[in-house]
Amino acid sequence: MSGKSDPITLRLLKGFALAVGHTSVPVCSSIQRLLAFLALQDMPRSRTYVAGSLWPDVTAARANANLRSSLWRAARMGHPVIDVTARELALSRHIAVDLHEAVALARRLLDGSRPCDDILGMRTLEILSADLLPEWPENDWMRIEQEQYHQLRLYALEAMTERLTSAKRFGEAVAAGLSAVCTEPLRESAHRVLVKAHLAAGNRAAALRQYEQCRRVLREELGLEPSPSLRALVPVTHDGPDGRRPRLQPSGA
Repeated sequence: MSGKSDPITLRLLKGFALAVGHTSVPVCSSIQRLLAFLALQDMPRSRTYVAGSLWPDVTAARANANLRSSLWRAARMGHPVIDVTARELALSRHIAVDLHEAVALARRLLDGSRPCDDILGMRTLEILSADLLPEWPENDWMRIEQEQYHQLRLYALEAMTERLTSAKRFGEAVAAGLSAVCTEPLRESAHRVLVKAHLAAGNRAAALRQYEQCRRVLREELGLEPSPSLRALVPVTHDGPDGRRPRLQPSGA
């Protein structure tokens, strides 16, 4: 049975969810937006700033009234989710937010001076494979936050692929690289680290298939060819008309 000491967790990756202990807490849409906004700010914000950001298309008086209504509803939930002062609001410091953990993991992976052996695992891969509130309606403040995290996690997945490749954990490296490619199929850097993982494992045919996939999607969607740096990883030669299936060049070609 849940009590006051049960931890409160807020999930923003994949979708919104608030839980006390192991019990899900129903949250109306206006409070969801408020909690998500405060979690993304990760610092106290003035009431005026919060109201203007969440309700930009109404008058200041209406926005402030909407905020007061949301705060009243949040207070009636029976759980301390928002720290409120006369001028500022913040997400309760006792709430654990999955996005905050994901950002910390991503930044560690991107810091080449820091070892990451303790986080190079499937749990980190699962966390970084999810976008921020992907099904929420578009609005200015959310769109910016979503794109910033989307790019951060892609760079982190690529860094994770390279670290796992260097550690000769090729299966996990390929899984991380595939997650990056599936997230952003037009991102050549994601294809590049995946090709490198296949080659490091000695899987030249898999590397060639990945190169072909990258080449095909770039040509079909953007009218581009892979960069010289990617082509140099998997030297290929084309027989017959352009566009036919390439084959690996013989050794020494």
